[in-house]
Amino acid sequence: MDMKAHVNWHAIARAVRPETRLLIDGKFRHAASGATLASVNPATGEHIADIACGGADDVDLAANVAAKRFRDGVWSKMPLRQRVGILTRFAELIGEHRETLAVLDTLEMGKPVSEMCTIDIPASILTMRFMAEGLDKIGGTCPVTNGNALHYILRQPLGVVGCITPWNYPLMMAVWKVAPALAAGNSVVLKPAEDASLSALMLGRLFLEAGGPDGVFNVVPGLGSVAGKALALSHDVAKIAFTGSTAVGRQMYRYAADSNLKAVSAELGGKSPQIILGDVDNLAKVAATVADGLFGNQGEVCSAGTRILVARQLEEEFTELLRQEALARYRPGDPLDPATTMGPLVSKTHQQRVIGHIATALDEGARCILGGLSDQSSEISAFVEPTLFAGVDNGMSIARNEVFGPVGAVIAHDGPEHAVALANDNPYGLAAGIWTTNLGAAHRAARDLECGMVWINGYMNGDMSQPWSGWKLSGHGRDKCLDALVDSTHSKSVWVTLE
Repeated sequence: MDMKAHVNWHAIARAVRPETRLLIDGKFRHAASGATLASVNPATGEHIADIACGGADDVDLAANVAAKRFRDGVWSKMPLRQRVGILTRFAELIGEHRETLAVLDTLEMGKPVSEMCTIDIPASILTMRFMAEGLDKIGGTCPVTNGNALHYILRQPLGVVGCITPWNYPLMMAVWKVAPALAAGNSVVLKPAEDASLSALMLGRLFLEAGGPDGVFNVVPGLGSVAGKALALSHDVAKIAFTGSTAVGRQMYRYAADSNLKAVSAELGGKSPQIILGDVDNLAKVAATVADGLFGNQGEVCSAGTRILVARQLEEEFTELLRQEALARYRPGDPLDPATTMGPLVSKTHQQRVIGHIATALDEGARCILGGLSDQSSEISAFVEPTLFAGVDNGMSIARNEVFGPVGAVIAHDGPEHAVALANDNPYGLAAGIWTTNLGAAHRAARDLECGMVWINGYMNGDMSQPWSGWKLSGHGRDKCLDALVDSTHSKSVWVTLE
């Protein structure tokens, strides 16, 4: 999606009239209790809308409707090419309404509209198309067996998939969860993050406009502790697809155990390392990429490369280059201005949480060489400046705990083996980056790092063939790729005796 210089994003924002009601069984309705959630712009503190706040009764209704539609077969047994056609049209509609969708996420969570146009919207369209095109690529198998029998293995949809999505990529993460579930033939109940629900509700409307049957894709905004819990405990739900914090991810597994032992796919937190080995010869170029991996999306990224592990002999030079790149590339500003590269954090509450991490780092002796301040003078906005700490020990809180904000820590290492040991000395295991000109060192490090994704001489690269997943406390789910589609199905073994 190209940024258009003539687009007046403020005018689009003023004109937008978002849907704020729950979507259940093809109809928009108020929450049964009448409760609402206040949607607030974190850049200005302005009230955006009052969104229907679904409760347990609303979730139970949506899940029950979704289960009935699954059994009716209006979607699960729809001819394959017809389902592909609807999902393809769904993707087209996301593209046709890209400006409105971009503005909704920018208003609700502060994401720069430039990132919505260059990352989130194109990725959402690509994901929907990929999953639609992958439908006929996950067929069953027919293993060779004895001549007196025929054995075949079917792939069939699970039933109802409950999707619980985060606020940092509201549209894109919703599509990552919903697209494979729908493509496989499941019905869906989507519970978006309470801080950013408007683009999810618009997605629901676009599915219906694309020709999707009523009740197959339901959207129920609400509090995680109420609506999310009810969805995870529902006996109508066959799987929970969750992205969020490790603490809440643990709860998803508990709810599954306490209900119907539903499947759980959980992509959780991270504290990802970016490793710079001593043989790197273009430090300035590497520093620019490392800065993007650290400060992109205000650092509100599960895979953000917040631990910068630098060869000790390069530590001083590289740290200064990284500081300069951050100053030049990331300055907080109006997220509706296409020139802005860093918006506010999602809320004042989250801003205070990030400030607390910064204060702890200072108390523990880390040296702040960039930022460390926020717009605390304002009672309404939630900005935090790009912040970088040097002189960090791997045992400090700033090196171990996920901040989920624009805060990085530079840690010196004494060679490839030491760097990998430092990287692995953390409870999380989502992603890692390695910069080196030594091919052997790169592949050894990639093999030995305890994480689900490794980038060599880059960061956050990839396409739809890449499984997005973690190890350890970063979860065990799979987003993107055909694995996500397969994980939205059951396998069924059928043995036919021929004699």
